[in-house]
Amino acid sequence: MIEAAMIWNEPNNKSHWDPELDPEWAIYADTVIRAGAAIETANPAITKVLGGMSPIDPHWVNLMRGQGALDAVDVVAVHGFPLDWNLWPIHAWPEKIAEIEQVVPDKPVWVTEVGVSSFGAEEVQVFGLERTAELLIGRAPRVFWYSLYDLPQSWGATTRHREAEGSSYYRHFYMGLLREDGSPKPALARYDRHAADMGLMQWFHFEDPRLDDAVACMKQLGVRHLRTGLSWADSFRPGALDWFDRQMEALTDFDVTLTFCFTPEHLGIVPHHTSPAREPQAFADFCGWMIERYAPAVIEERVAIRA
Repeated sequence: MIEAAMIWNEPNNKSHWDPELDPEWAIYADTVIRAGAAIETANPAITKVLGGMSPIDPHWVNLMRGQGALDAVDVVAVHGFPLDWNLWPIHAWPEKIAEIEQVVPDKPVWVTEVGVSSFGAEEVQVFGLERTAELLIGRAPRVFWYSLYDLPQSWGATTRHREAEGSSYYRHFYMGLLREDGSPKPALARYDRHAADMGLMQWFHFEDPRLDDAVACMKQLGVRHLRTGLSWADSFRPGALDWFDRQMEALTDFDVTLTFCFTPEHLGIVPHHTSPAREPQAFADFCGWMIERYAPAVIEERVAIRA
């Protein structure tokens, strides 16, 4: 079920990792090395993915190489939203991937988040989905469209400055192929043509009421590859393991790239989910624990024996 584990989400974006606390990403690199080792110990068959970068930045990748982080992963990942937030045109996608391939010729480059909001017009999302499919399917080994559902307005988006960001903030709520109420947007029918080749990225919040409907919709679409996450911070909530078990059981029919991220406030250098952990090994232990629970190596071996 779990084919890959991603070590954090957008670590070079201050909405997800605080650069003031770790200006050279030395703590993040140490976190990757420790988490990669923990995942490898739990199940060496799991593909280890460097946290999907946003913005796409070869200089940051070289920084990670210099600090040993690339030795701990199998895949480098990029995120891009050229019609909403990036300062480059959608047609430049092949060139952006090539920039990273030039500095990591020894590892595949996955596109683990790409999407277009319907904030301005739903027709723009339709165009963006079709053009993305044309440019990326066959160009990258894994492509994940973000996302299935619009983000509910009442939940709030995970950004640093929230409403002060203006329209950049509000675009976060319109990235789905389905509206908040579950009704389809025009882009859903276009995605249906590409579901077998372009996966979906969908965050499921703690005890997310959309889980079962999302699974049913993805199966109807023929989705094969799914990227989602398990929150280290959520693991300290009452009933966390019950929720994690339910979520992962619901996703057993998909090839899952599982993202581990979000620092518990009581374990951060400062009490915030973007803070580096005071003890990076604690995060690594969480990653290893989750792989042991949901993708243990012994099960992989038994499946191989039966085959």
